[in-house]
Amino acid sequence: MAYLWYKAFHLIGIVVWFAGLFYLVRLFIYHVEADAEPEPARSILKNQYQIMEKRLYHIITTPGMIVTAAMAIGIISTNPEIMKSSWLHIKLGFVALLIGYHFYCRSLMKKLEKGECNWTSKQLRALNEAPTLLLLVIVMLAVFKNNFPTTTAPWLVFGAVILMAATIQLYARKRRLDKERLSLDS
Repeated sequence: MAYLWYKAFHLIGIVVWFAGLFYLVRLFIYHVEADAEPEPARSILKNQYQIMEKRLYHIITTPGMIVTAAMAIGIISTNPEIMKSSWLHIKLGFVALLIGYHFYCRSLMKKLEKGECNWTSKQLRALNEAPTLLLLVIVMLAVFKNNFPTTTAPWLVFGAVILMAATIQLYARKRRLDKERLSLDS
């Protein structure tokens, strides 16, 4: 029964953690785009984004990561034999990348606060897709385990990358056209 409790809260932790990671980088995008605004809007927006970023990171995202990791340890403690599974080692490697991404976001947050971040909003949009790819692979490993579809999965990930890149490009084009229309109407 303990296994099911650990698993339930592991899944809840994952949802919270990923929600935080997805929204955090979205806030970074808005933070960077605030530089294009005139004063006093620029300062007001940047201050507000800093508050939102810190709260999101410390109150939602990091606790989500901690719950995810703690419940994973609980799952393993109820079934230590699982540590002999190669799929789990691979999954843990991807989780380690995700944890690295989590802490990299913290460093970006600090750079934004100091005004030292050199990332563009377009680059941040691309960065925002990294946890999606990690989530895709991690979930597939957890579901398929030792039957991981090694011939299909790389194509799925590749297709996801192409789709994300195309979406980012189309959105950038839409924003540019909207801006042009707005300037023509003025």
